[in-house]
Amino acid sequence: MPVGPNAFTRALAQVPGPVAVITTIDDDGRRWGFTGSAFCSVSLDPPLVLVCLARTASTHAAFQRSGRYLVNVLGEHQTDVALRFAKSGSDRFSADDTVSCELGLPGLLTASARLACTIHQLVDAGDHTILIGLVQEAYSADHVPLTYWNRAFGRPAGLG
Repeated sequence: MPVGPNAFTRALAQVPGPVAVITTIDDDGRRWGFTGSAFCSVSLDPPLVLVCLARTASTHAAFQRSGRYLVNVLGEHQTDVALRFAKSGSDRFSADDTVSCELGLPGLLTASARLACTIHQLVDAGDHTILIGLVQEAYSADHVPLTYWNRAFGRPAGLG
C-alpha cells in the first residue's frame, strides 16, 4: 500500500528545491504563470528540463495548449514574486516586473536564470502533468537563487 499524503508531504518538505515562476502566453495574448518548485533538468543532449503542473490548476489548459513556456528561476530577492504567482484568483502579472523575454514569453528581468522551452513531451502523472521542455534559449545572472525547504523560503549556503 502506498504511503499516505501526510507522510509523503512531510518527507518531501525535507528536500530543498529551487523556486521558479513558469510563464506562458496563449493565442489571445493572455499571460499565464504559476510558482513551482517541482523543476529540474532531465537531459543535456538534447537539453531538456521538466516542470510539474497540477491538473486542477487554473493555468493547466493554457500550458498544455501553448506549446512553450519560460522557467524563471527566482533570486533570493524575489520572495514576493513567488508568493504572488502562488496565489489563485489574483492578477499575477499586476506588478511591472514582467516583460517580453526569450521566445516572446513573459519573463522576469531580475531572475537568477531563465530557460525558454518548447514542449517536448507531456506526461500524465497522477494528479499532475509533467511538462518536459526542450530548452531553446537560456539566460543566467549572478544572483543568489531562492530555495524552498521545510515549507519556508531560503537561500543556499555553502559548506566551505
